[in-house]
Amino acid sequence: MITKIKDFMNGVQFEMKKVSWPTWEELRGSTVVVLGLSLILSVFLFLVDFVLSRIVNVVL
Repeated sequence: MITKIKDFMNGVQFEMKKVSWPTWEELRGSTVVVLGLSLILSVFLFLVDFVLSRIVNVVL
């Protein structure tokens, strides 16, 4: 059991050395894109919900 855990941890360490980590500039750019698109999507969903709720209130 212990040898399996050691083999697993060695495998994880080996694979982590192959990972291509982003630079701070790439990370910051990606974060801005995600936050911007999240804001746009939340505003869009708010507007759709608002319009649909007004339509339902008029119908009822």
